[in-house]
Amino acid sequence: MSTRRFTLDGDPGGQVIGRSASYLIGFHGATATAQVALSATPAITSDRATTGAATYGFTSAQANGMIDLILALRAALVTKGLAAT
Repeated sequence: MSTRRFTLDGDPGGQVIGRSASYLIGFHGATATAQVALSATPAITSDRATTGAATYGFTSAQANGMIDLILALRAALVTKGLAAT
């Protein structure tokens, strides 16, 4: 098992965790992992429609893209230990 270090040096410029996307980071006892790569954010526009196929201003494809993005963000938070299941 590798040695883990926990450091905060009080630098007024802030703290950076990980020097690149490949550095492994974990929180709250979670296994350290590299930065999660998300797929491109879906193109979302709204016509603010209140009736018809785009009742909430989004097409079904746009709504599905948003749901996929939300689920990917949730999975990334759980993987890093920043949210529990």
